[in-house]
Amino acid sequence: MPLSIQCGDSMSFEDLTGKRYGKLTVIERIYKTGNKRTFWRCKCDCGKETVVLASHLKNGHTKSCGCLQRELAKELNTEHGQSGTRLYNIYILMKKRTGDERDKEYKDYGGRGIKICDEWKNDFKAFYDWSINNGYSENLTIDRINVNKNYSPDNCRWATRKEQANNRRTNRNISYNGETHNIRQWAEKLGINYNTLSSRINKYHWTIERAFNNAIL
Repeated sequence: MPLSIQCGDSMSFEDLTGKRYGKLTVIERIYKTGNKRTFWRCKCDCGKETVVLASHLKNGHTKSCGCLQRELAKELNTEHGQSGTRLYNIYILMKKRTGDERDKEYKDYGGRGIKICDEWKNDFKAFYDWSINNGYSENLTIDRINVNKNYSPDNCRWATRKEQANNRRTNRNISYNGETHNIRQWAEKLGINYNTLSSRINKYHWTIERAFNNAIL
């Protein structure tokens, strides 16, 4: 079977035999004559073989024989009639942040183990139908109810940007007098500027009672 050579630079003599990188399983090491670079023969899940530079395997640059790119290209040219729409772009970005290590948002999604459920992952129509039946509109964004769980019908909703901001995992929830809200929500409830209340609690380390009582006054 003919092999494709994916070139680059760098050098590594770590034994990668048997390891998996994306859809590739390393078979054996190959030395390219005349330079110090190390290449590895790999078998892709699709059945094809390819030869890849060691550093490209280890840094995630190469994850398949090229079939991943072909799959994405096919998906982008799909016949569901939604390519180029806002909803389809949301779907593609959702897949990138959970599955593409090169994406700038991957560390906060796929890097934390956040995935897309099997129902949606390879079926935009399923995601489309759920969205239309669950309140999607042009002014809403997709929001995970539990920010530590996956994108799935039972953990997603269409929310305003304000609602989504209130649901960030970096938000600090504060309980007082039987109620629990984050600082921004408390600021709105107490009628005080968010930055003022945040500074009292996070910068000056006031007690919650002092910060809130001064806000009320």
